[in-house]
Amino acid sequence: MKLTWGLVVGHLVALTFGLAGILIALPNPQLWANSPLGVQTFTFGMEYAGSLHILFGAAAMLAFGGWRIGWRKTLIFFVASVTISLTSELVGTATGWPFGNYAYTEGLGPKVLGRVPYTIPLSWFYMGFASYVLAAAILDRFTPRARPWAAVALGSWLLLAWDVVLDPAMAHESLPIKFWVWSETGIFFGMPLKNLVAWFATGLVYIGVGRLLWREDLRQPGTMIWVRLVTYVANCVFAAFLSASVGLWQPIPLAAVVALAPVAVLALLARRPAERQPSSPLKATGIAGS
Repeated sequence: MKLTWGLVVGHLVALTFGLAGILIALPNPQLWANSPLGVQTFTFGMEYAGSLHILFGAAAMLAFGGWRIGWRKTLIFFVASVTISLTSELVGTATGWPFGNYAYTEGLGPKVLGRVPYTIPLSWFYMGFASYVLAAAILDRFTPRARPWAAVALGSWLLLAWDVVLDPAMAHESLPIKFWVWSETGIFFGMPLKNLVAWFATGLVYIGVGRLLWREDLRQPGTMIWVRLVTYVANCVFAAFLSASVGLWQPIPLAAVVALAPVAVLALLARRPAERQPSSPLKATGIAGS
């Protein structure tokens, strides 16, 4: 437990450090340029901050999964997510399909085959894993008898909600540093709409393959829900700050609606049977429990 939470805290610190670098240090060099320590910190941030929070996030989810879900399932999910997402990204950067025409810059670490930073499939893993086990806990809370594949669909949907607020900001022309660039435009804040469709489909495939290879459901999916919830929400908040910094306010409530809408629907559906159930005649007469 201490290791898991330590890695989660490291992930949060790295997210905050990266956010401060993008929003404060880069636009205001006068704050650090005259200090040797400031220059060293800035140089370190430019070289490592882009990948550091991803490494902490992946390590945190690996530790959480091994501790609470089991190493077999966690490693199966890790291999499935990394392999499938990396393949999808390599195809996408080479052909423009299925996400659209885009290319990664140098801000996220060394690249696989010179095209996809090694940290990208790790980010698919830790956010996909957090989204899936969070979805399983939500379904267990509201509809314990839900079919196993409902958690796969809801987890992919939560993963999509993160991208709704992340992608428009990360490639925006006003962001001081860009992590990927688009060579085509579209109706979703300048990006092609097919990117969102492909994002959801990629998540659905690798989460589904991971679940299929498990050959069983999660046991006690609600345990330690704060680890996955904090990880998921922190990354969405990070993306929201980036969107707000470049004046893109619309994706923030849109992502919140995308993420919360299915949860609200599940909550309402879970309440209906109880509301429709007639009260017991014994309780109404005060006999029960006497």
